[in-house]
Amino acid sequence: MSIKTADEGLPAGQGGGFNLGFLKSHIREYGMLIALVVIMLFFQVMTGGLIDGVLMKPLNLTNLMLQNSYIVIMAIGMLLIIITGHIDLSVGSVAGFIGGLGAVLMVKYQFDAFSASVVCLLVGAIVGATQGYLVAYFKVPSFIVTLAGMLVFRGLTLKVLGSASIGPFPESFQKLSKGFIPDFLGGGPGLHTTTLILGAVAVGALVLLNVRRRQKQTRFGQADEPFGIFVGRNVFIAAAIMLITYLLATYNGFPNVLILMAILILAYGFMTTRTTAGRRIYAVGGNEKAAKLSGIRTERLTFMTFVNMGILAALAGLIFAARLNSATPKAGVGFELDVIAACFIGGASAYGGVGKVLGAVIGAFIMGVMNNGMSILGIGIDDQQVIKGLVLLAAVCFDVYNRNKA
Repeated sequence: MSIKTADEGLPAGQGGGFNLGFLKSHIREYGMLIALVVIMLFFQVMTGGLIDGVLMKPLNLTNLMLQNSYIVIMAIGMLLIIITGHIDLSVGSVAGFIGGLGAVLMVKYQFDAFSASVVCLLVGAIVGATQGYLVAYFKVPSFIVTLAGMLVFRGLTLKVLGSASIGPFPESFQKLSKGFIPDFLGGGPGLHTTTLILGAVAVGALVLLNVRRRQKQTRFGQADEPFGIFVGRNVFIAAAIMLITYLLATYNGFPNVLILMAILILAYGFMTTRTTAGRRIYAVGGNEKAAKLSGIRTERLTFMTFVNMGILAALAGLIFAARLNSATPKAGVGFELDVIAACFIGGASAYGGVGKVLGAVIGAFIMGVMNNGMSILGIGIDDQQVIKGLVLLAAVCFDVYNRNKA
């Protein structure tokens, strides 16, 4: 005599419980989010306790957003390249070079912030197009092309800056990284009302979209997520967003760069999941030969992912320079390691064809929280590098294990 669970016999996704089997089969999607929460709770407790910990203080949260904004932005572009089965080692050097170029245009040649930014983004696109052309059409391995690019643009950064820092920048340019959205509603002292309303609207829109998507999936018999997990996930995410929103609202509100990141995350998330181009990028990474035989212009897609990476690296370089209020010869050093690590930790596959924008963002914040938390605890740079390296290795080993298991 067999004992049936409460969910047996129900259509996919209609079970009411928290199905552990479902969680195991979707460990890529849920594992990193759980890991981020655990890491944040760990550092919150270790830096002063669950209530009084330093990690979740409004000022530290704001700094966390500002410190990781350029990593998140580059991780979005890097994800697309990794999905197609390539890699870009030059992003840190390109970001440093563009920051230096922007400094020269604004400080030495008196360009206004907008004009200088447009020129820098165009140069970033040209850099990405050059590297993408060599990879896509000349079939030079991306590792070699971008390794050469890393050396070339590191040298050009030194040449452009003359091996010296250049700054300061116009105040309008500094607001790109240091500014905050104004409080249009004029809240009370110590509370940014506009931020609270924007956070509530974002949560409402997110929950509404998720409910409508599930209703559509259920109608066509495609919903495989148990109802209990669906509700729990949405409640948790909504509560987390509102908590962070409230904490930021008690300081200066949402930073400008956070709004920019949110727009990019939404845009690229939509592109990768809801458009033909997005599906084709995954197809190229899954099996390039099959994709080409099915009529997909694989070379063009690869080329465009590198152009996109060049633009986002340029944007990240401008944000980093604006945050420092100067361009330095050492800007961008090591950025490529954090960016690549963010993608792999966030669930991207080293073999291509797998990865999500939200996963890359979560991976970037895992790296950022670890950097921030270890610095607060006074852990040395040498030990931090060891720990981050082990975390990256564990993430890639986990990917290989799941791939072999499948």
